[in-house]
Amino acid sequence: MKIALAGGGAFGEKHLDALKQIDGVEIASVVGRRLEPTQALATKYGVAHATTELAEALEQPGLDAVILATPTQLHASQAIQCMEAGKHVQVEIPLCDSLANGEAVLRKQQETGLIAMVGHTRRFNPSHQYIHNKIRAGELNIQQMDVQTYFFRRKNMNAKGEPRSWTDHLLWHHAAHTVDLFAYQAGPIMQSNILQGPIHPELGIAMDMSIQLKAESGAICTLSLSFNNDGPLGTFFRYICDNGTWIARYDDLVTGKEEPIDLNGVAISSNGIELQDREFVAAIREGREPNASVAQVMPCYRVLNSLERQLGS
Repeated sequence: MKIALAGGGAFGEKHLDALKQIDGVEIASVVGRRLEPTQALATKYGVAHATTELAEALEQPGLDAVILATPTQLHASQAIQCMEAGKHVQVEIPLCDSLANGEAVLRKQQETGLIAMVGHTRRFNPSHQYIHNKIRAGELNIQQMDVQTYFFRRKNMNAKGEPRSWTDHLLWHHAAHTVDLFAYQAGPIMQSNILQGPIHPELGIAMDMSIQLKAESGAICTLSLSFNNDGPLGTFFRYICDNGTWIARYDDLVTGKEEPIDLNGVAISSNGIELQDREFVAAIREGREPNASVAQVMPCYRVLNSLERQLGS
């Protein structure tokens, strides 16, 4: 299977590392904003073709699919561009930064019948899979999720500490992880509320947010997000259930009493990015809908749209 990777930043490299672990996959092209660093990245990973134009990558012989790790503002239009070229596509989270754009991607997927998946990594992290498996087995139900998503990002930098060419967003990007995960674990969301702090004078975005969610099951979620937090950094999930409490920190899981949970055997890898890429490849090979398909994650973006409307944006 030949796959092109568009976006040579921090997460682009994570996908390149992940794809190297999947049998029968060839990285056919790397697409970046500037040619010289894109060529250097292609050389590092043994990729023969590098370009600054997605359209050029889409013309590579035998290309089957594309993974988009480009700036958020390009995700929807590029996903549509890939499907119009007859290619399966996986879009890094978020799918879009407006509901209209997300719905347009869904319509194109339904029109073409191609695989279109979104990188909602939390569905694939073994820590969250462990909880999901217990819920499906009827062993527990969520009463409350308490989530903190904290960064120190007062300047426009990426995860590698390098200057970004675009502005990140707490609501449409970072909240999307938890909004989708809460619905995935607790059921459809029926109510949502939001507050935000001051707008950054240069970046033009709120640096702090507080979000409340309620599922049809009665479970609730409290999500706190900040670009102002000077450590510890990352996202921390507390699952308060009717039969135990767990705390997930990316790929690690402990009980409410900080007792480690053995996640060996939950999945073939402990790397969430690798697991979502494996799902993308498997869905193409098997001709089936992937977990985190555009259709499955659209309710998340409808909630984000509702929250944005509450802010008057």
